[in-house]
Amino acid sequence: MNRSAGLLSALHLATSTGLAWTAVHALRHDPPWAACLLAAASLVPVIAVVRESVLRDQRRALAEMRGRADGPGAGAADDIVRAELDTACCERWWTSCGTDHDSACPRRVPRSSAA
Repeated sequence: MNRSAGLLSALHLATSTGLAWTAVHALRHDPPWAACLLAAASLVPVIAVVRESVLRDQRRALAEMRGRADGPGAGAADDIVRAELDTACCERWWTSCGTDHDSACPRRVPRSSAA
């Protein structure tokens, strides 16, 4: 956890503690609905701390996955590109996105004007 995340978590927990203390004080002197509202509000910063820790764990796991070059799908993209290059029949077909062939290409289909 970096400094800013730790500081933010400490601020969230201090806010939660202050709201909980205010809820207890309100329960003694104010209407019960105010104490319930403050008690519910004291849970929100705790949820924020939990969310920050989950996000930190997810970022760490993503960084580890990106750092691995020998993962299960590491060579899949290279294999797909290699297979596509091997199936290309001629230069013009490749550069025209599969719409036209060279005149000497064996896969060339002559265009007919007959409908």
